[in-house]
Amino acid sequence: MTAAVPRPALKDKKALVVGIANEHSIATGCARAFRELGAEVAITYLNEKAKKFVEPLAVALESPLFLPLDVSEPGQLETLFERLAKDWGTLDILVHSIAWAPKDDLQGGLLNCSAEGFAKAMDISCHSFVRMARLAAPLMQNGGSLFAMSYHGAQKVVPNYNVMGPVKAALEAACRYLAYELGPKGIRVHPISPGPLKTRAASGLKDFDLLLNEAVQRAPVGELVDIMDVGFACAYLATDYARRMTGDTVYVDGGVNIMA
Repeated sequence: MTAAVPRPALKDKKALVVGIANEHSIATGCARAFRELGAEVAITYLNEKAKKFVEPLAVALESPLFLPLDVSEPGQLETLFERLAKDWGTLDILVHSIAWAPKDDLQGGLLNCSAEGFAKAMDISCHSFVRMARLAAPLMQNGGSLFAMSYHGAQKVVPNYNVMGPVKAALEAACRYLAYELGPKGIRVHPISPGPLKTRAASGLKDFDLLLNEAVQRAPVGELVDIMDVGFACAYLATDYARRMTGDTVYVDGGVNIMA
């Protein structure tokens, strides 16, 4: 039986997008794509310093909810979901697009990564997604879609990706286990692996420009992806067109990952 998919495909859906830092963020592409397909989009910002960069995007997207969220601060995540429950009462889509490691631990190689830095990177970049899923699931009474942003360095060694490789590998594994646990509730979980993009987070990687140039040369399509490529891929996966897809890492990288 063919699923009835409304036009626009995400009309009346409620989406929470976490991780917008500025207009170049991957999360920005997701928020714009969801909005273009008819969803209402709630947006978070990290702190007051970041607010001035994110607020114009929230206004442009007509976001009914624009709230602070630092997952390392106790209670902020719970406060966010209490507000979602109060104002919306439901949630259909969640995007987790946050990752962080201390600079010295990120740039110093895995062998020299401190236990404290490793734990902090794992908590913010991986376990925060598990915590979000736990809070989101009760609001997804009619099913839903959870997205976490990964990178090819989770599967293969990418020079200078360092501690984030093991952390993103853990994130992808967490997505698979959450897909198994939440599948009976109609909630699908998607680890997304974009190609290298010029984002603020990526700028912390050593020799990132070399990584971009190599990706262009290796990509079968001959060019880099952009944030809207990632956004529309997630938007598709959030529709009923992709209702039987869950758990697998979805690459949006122009085919770079298939090359030897």
